[in-house]
Amino acid sequence: MSKSTTTDDIIYGVNPAFETILAGRRKIYQACLGRQALRNPRIQTLSVLCKKRGIPVEIHEKGRLIHLACGSRDHQGVVLKTAPYPYASFAETVAAATRLLLLDNIEDPQNVGAILRSAEVLGFRNILLPQKGVPGIYASVAKASAGATEHLRIVREMNATQYAKRLLPENWRILALDASGDMAPRDCSTEADHKILLVIGGENKGVRQFILNSAHAVLRIPQHGRINSLNASAAAAIAMYALREPSHRVEIS
Repeated sequence: MSKSTTTDDIIYGVNPAFETILAGRRKIYQACLGRQALRNPRIQTLSVLCKKRGIPVEIHEKGRLIHLACGSRDHQGVVLKTAPYPYASFAETVAAATRLLLLDNIEDPQNVGAILRSAEVLGFRNILLPQKGVPGIYASVAKASAGATEHLRIVREMNATQYAKRLLPENWRILALDASGDMAPRDCSTEADHKILLVIGGENKGVRQFILNSAHAVLRIPQHGRINSLNASAAAAIAMYALREPSHRVEIS
């Protein structure tokens, strides 16, 4: 295979590989499976699925898989060589959405992936990523999301401030999650019928000041323990659950 491989055009891990194939959103050039991993029933099922979808399969030793996964040992016996992630158009995404999630200053790929995994489950399926300061949909992010990236509409066109400036005149309610907030997400029930942009900041830099100043509300997660704060992915999941669309508000008995 002569095509060069970077973190932009590989997928590794069992769940991300399955979801990438099943979603069918990007071209898959080749599936590289570990020889020892073929004993795993899930890898066997994946191999059968690849053959059904016409995806060439190659068998490799463990060391070669680590190399193909750009040094990661977290490949679980499978690496897909793919086309780059198909980012969505900002204009088309905004036109189709009533919930948007903007990540601001979140630098850790594991946190980004975990947030995207929760976003897919909780109905925040339209994501805005800044061009700088937040990882793109690299293999590590897709792995941490358990493949949720393949089922989300993700935009990466401008910086966080520009996204907010574009949405403010369009009747979007901007809700920022920050430790300085004076309202809990559960107290925003009056926002449920509005179009909501939820902004999640990083654990170090947080949400940038322009967005905090422009937000219709700044939210915080009430805490009763001794640890200073939740990490960004846990806080994001709580906020998304509270602010999900009314049609998704099915309570668990």
